[in-house]
Order: sequence, then C-alpha cells, then structure tokens
Amino acid sequence: MLTRLGIRDVVLIDQLDLDLAPGLTVLTGETGAGKSILLDSLGLALGERAAASLLRSGAEQASVSASFDLAPSHPAFALAAEQGLAIEPGEMLVLRRVVLRDGRSRAFLNDQPVGVALLRQIGATLVEIQGQHDQMGLADPALHLGLLDAFGVKATLRDAVGEAWRRLDRARSTLAEAQAALAAAASEEDWLRHAAAELTELAPEPDEELALAARRQALQQGERRAEAVAAAIGEIAPRDRRNGGPAASLRAASRALQKLGPPPEDAPAGQVEAALAALERAEDALAEAETLLGRLANDWEADPRGLEATEERLFALRAAARKHTTTVDALPALLAGFTARLATIDSGTDALVALEAELDTARAAYLAAAEALSAARAKAGGRLASAIDAELAPLRLGRAKFSVALDRLPETGWGPRGIDAAQFMIAANPGEPPGPLGRVASGGELSRLMLALKVVLASVSTVPTLVFDEVDSGVGGATAAAVGERLAAVAKGVQTLVVTHSPQVAARAAAHLRIAKSVRAGRTTTSAAPLSGHERREELARMLAGETVTDAARAAADALLAQGGSQLGLFAS
Repeated sequence: MLTRLGIRDVVLIDQLDLDLAPGLTVLTGETGAGKSILLDSLGLALGERAAASLLRSGAEQASVSASFDLAPSHPAFALAAEQGLAIEPGEMLVLRRVVLRDGRSRAFLNDQPVGVALLRQIGATLVEIQGQHDQMGLADPALHLGLLDAFGVKATLRDAVGEAWRRLDRARSTLAEAQAALAAAASEEDWLRHAAAELTELAPEPDEELALAARRQALQQGERRAEAVAAAIGEIAPRDRRNGGPAASLRAASRALQKLGPPPEDAPAGQVEAALAALERAEDALAEAETLLGRLANDWEADPRGLEATEERLFALRAAARKHTTTVDALPALLAGFTARLATIDSGTDALVALEAELDTARAAYLAAAEALSAARAKAGGRLASAIDAELAPLRLGRAKFSVALDRLPETGWGPRGIDAAQFMIAANPGEPPGPLGRVASGGELSRLMLALKVVLASVSTVPTLVFDEVDSGVGGATAAAVGERLAAVAKGVQTLVVTHSPQVAARAAAHLRIAKSVRAGRTTTSAAPLSGHERREELARMLAGETVTDAARAAADALLAQGGSQLGLFAS
C-alpha cells in the first residue's frame, strides 16, 4: 500500500509529507483548495506526463516521492528485477520523480535512475486512479472484455487463445507468402526457364573467376617465355641456314686456320694451336647452348589454344554476370535461386495444399481454444452480473438489472483475445429491456456502477491502492451514504483514497485529511492537515452547511459520525 507521499514545489504546494494508513482515507476541502494537485503529484510519481507548469513559482525544480509497503510476491519486484535493479522482494519501494524548469524530468526507483516508461509500468501495478470523469470509460465497450476477464476467466485459457492465435497468424502469413511467391514466379516462368537454361549450360562454379584469372596469367607468362626461348634459338640456329649460322662460321674458321703453313721462325710458339682449341671450345659451347635451349623450348612450350579457351570462358562468365547485374562468384547461387523458383512453380500446387492443410489445422485449434474461452466468459459474465446486482441495492440502484452481453465477432475481428465482444448492459427499471450502459445510465448511475464494479473486482486485483476522485459526484443524501458504505467495504481489502465533497462519504473514513489554501508572506500555499475529534466534526459540519456552520449542521455531523462508526487513523504531517 501507499505509506507516504512527499511533495516539494508543485504548483501551490511548498513542502508536504503525508503518512498514509490502510483502509479508507478521505480528502476534503473547498473547491480550488488543491485536492487535484495532490492527485496530480501522485500521478507524477507514478510516471504520468511531466510539464514545467507543475513547478511552484520561483522554484528551480519540483519533486514527488511515493513510498509503498508491498508483499514480496507483488509483481512490481519482478518488473524491477527484469531491468536488473538491485531491489529485494519485500523491500520498501520508493518511486521518485524530479521535474526541471525546462520541463524535462528524471525518474528514480529506490534512488536508482530508471526510465519514465518503467516507472509508469511499475506504477500501474501499485495505484489505480479513478477520476471524476473516468466513469465514462465504463460506458466504452472496448474495456468490457478486459474487465470481464479480470473478474473470472483463468489466465491459462486466455494464454492458450493467444498462443493459438499466433500459430494461426503464422500459418496465414506463410501461406500468403507462398501464394505470392508462386504467383510472382509463374508470371516470369518463361524468362526464368530461359535464364536457368543459359546458366545451366554455362555451369558456373564457385570461385571459378579467380581460378581462371590465375590460369590465364600463367598461360600468358608461359607464352612470353616460349617466345623468348624461340628468339634465342633463332639467333644461334636460324631457320635460314644458307649462311650456316654461328656453328658453320666456327667450323669454317677452324678449317681456315688448319690450312696455314708452318709458322715463321720468329712467331710465338703455339698460337695457332691455341686459336684452334678456342674455336673448338666455342663450337662445343654453342652446341651445348643449343641443346639447353631446345630443352627449354620443350618445357616452356606455348599453349595458345588453352589461353584462348581460358579467356573465352572468363569472358563468358563475366558477360553473364553483367547480364544479371551481379558478380561472377554469385552466378552459382543465382542459378540455384532460379532452379528453386522453377521448382516452386513445378511443385507449388502441392506445397500450397500442404500449407492450406496446416492453416486449417491451426484455425481449428484456435477455434477450439477460443470456444473454451467463450464458454468460460459466459459463466464469468453470469457471476459478474450476480455480484454487481448484489452491490446495486446498497447503492440505491436496486431496481436496476446488470447483465453482460457476449457476441461472436466475424472472422475478420478474431484476434489474440478470442472471438468475443463483450458489452455491459443495464435495465434501469423492471420490465425494460437492457441497453448499453452509455445510453441507459445517467452520470450518477455510471459513477455508482463503476463503484460497484470496483467493489466486485477488488478481490481479484493485485493493485494495493485505489484512488477515487469525486466518485460521488452528482449524488447526495441516502445515495451518497450508500456510496460511502461501499467505499468502506472496498477499503477493507484495498487501501482506498477518496477525494470527496460528500459529508456522508467522509463520515465513513478511517482517516480524514483536510486540504486548504492559505496565504503566508504574500505566497499562496496548499496544505493538508489530518483531522480528528472536534476538527473532523467541524469539517463535516462545514460540508453540510457551507460557509456558516450552525449547531444543526454540527448535530448532523455527529449523526453521520455515529452512523459511520469509523475509528480515525492519525497522520503525521
């Protein structure tokens, strides 16, 4: 429950600390005293929208903190743990919000910075605020199914329908995608078959471009080497042998030296022999060179046909890649894609039949789960109607009859919440047919119906604190007293805070706060004071009589307090 609310520099509030107790607490005060400021401040701590207009004049920032004492099993602790926050289950939970002058705000959970969205998510599990106009939401059929489910439908049934819907939705999407793919493939079947045939004939292989480029480079280098060897051979063994070439010249030189006669007596000895030996060695070296070059020519023989074939293959692959606006390396995958699309066309009908069967199975499973949920909702609707009818008599609506109408939605309206539409109906008077709340019930009746619904739903709600802002608006006398009774009944199980102008409601409270404005040092300030004894009597008399409190009003206040039988819980301010 909410144990403390601390407010600093919010609109007319300078500094205010409220310690709150279990049971029913009422907040009273004259119109404009600032009761709504307290609720706005609480909403700010719970993650509602912040604005610079909330700051008190002259303040640099406003802050609100709300402290909660919760059971360790409360879902707020699980939400905090999911975000990695160091908060132990059962620890006091403190939500704090700081609003800066430029309108920006910061949020904290037990002094750990958090996002406003998380603060709002956790706040929704802690406090439920019903404004004086929120009863109109009760007239909105869009909310009725959720209220019915919260009252009496097992979560396992709702979860089963949600999961069955997700499977049905996936089956529908898969079938639609397959149908679209088949239609698209069929529209381009001729082109696909032609393109697949071309690529099949080309038969591209993974990493083939790199291998072909390397082979072409090797063949080109081999051709250049073969040409160099052939040129060298041509120099020492020319094809035109009319001059004999270098070898013939060496032999002719040897023969010419051998024809020389005896050398002169004064000539150096052995010169001719040395020259002949040199010519012989040159002839042997030339023969050896010719042999080696011949071997090189055999080893480095050019492969012009291989080079031509490699280049043709490389050019064909690159042309195909350009044609399909892709890379050579992607051609095998492209061919596989074409083949798969053609297979889809060829086997598409069989695949669609299988997917349609899966969809039928998913639809049947969803319908089975949804029918079970509908049956549970029908039973819960009867129990809810009986429970609310039991609450209507104490609220002076005993002639009215509440019911829940369940209608089956068309298939286009099916979804994760099932196949039902729920609408709360009311027959305001006996003999009249039931009609939608929004058309049959008046504003005051809607307020009391909402209260009856809160009384009934309080037993299944995990929210520990309810706040009602003038739920008794538009009613008075015995009806207001009945509203006070039911609020006191709700407060037995859930901490309940009520902003009220009704003395009959205020008299039922276990704790009473008076909200008032005062002017101090030229500044208007809103304050909250706990009332007990004489002060409380005077406040109730003021609410009964207006500005001038009479003895008769005091006597009426005494009667209300006696009738309420409340025991006032004190606040520390």
